Amino acid sequence: MIVKVCGLTDQDQVQTCIDHGADFCGFILNYKKSHRYLKQHQLEKLLTINRHKTKFVGVLVKPSLEELDIFSRLGFDYFQIYECADEQIKTYQSKYQTKIIAALKISQATDVLNYMQYKHADYLLFDSTGMEKTLSWDFDWIKKVPTTVKKFVAGGIAIDHYEKLSKINKLTKIAVDASGALETDKIKDLEKIKTFLKIYKKDG
Repeated sequence: MIVKVCGLTDQDQVQTCIDHGADFCGFILNYKKSHRYLKQHQLEKLLTINRHKTKFVGVLVKPSLEELDIFSRLGFDYFQIYECADEQIKTYQSKYQTKIIAALKISQATDVLNYMQYKHADYLLFDSTGMEKTLSWDFDWIKKVPTTVKKFVAGGIAIDHYEKLSKINKLTKIAVDASGALETDKIKDLEKIKTFLKIYKKDG
């Protein structure tokens, strides 16, 4: 499966993800409620790491144009945006020449059908309502979303979800996005990252 590790905060975490095959690394840019939030000087240091084939994703919640102007200069491969309408995504793609992951919050089965509102996003991310908290939802709901929709599944994804998500992946192709389950005392745990990537990347 395609794997994104999100909420990285130091160089060792990022390098571990790259070295062990993560497809995407995510960084929290403007959501200060999160313990994974990065100040700009921290962020700039992480962005100097040779990413090889790994894509770097800047995560934003309802960003202002000023924020987008600043972060668009830092060389992200994607922006992942919460609380963003499809027409805004189209505008951002054109203005900043960037790819967009549109994040949808899922709390009930019918919420996954909101994917139909998005025509321009490069990926959709189906996440829990937890935001800075680690919450989950019934990942079986994603089966309602066609294979043709490029999508991440997020929300408390852990090592022991692998068998279930692998089966879902065969029905409607998904990428996975992990964060909180890879932490110990709210800090990314390098051994958990390594184990997670070894298991989730074993098919590819």
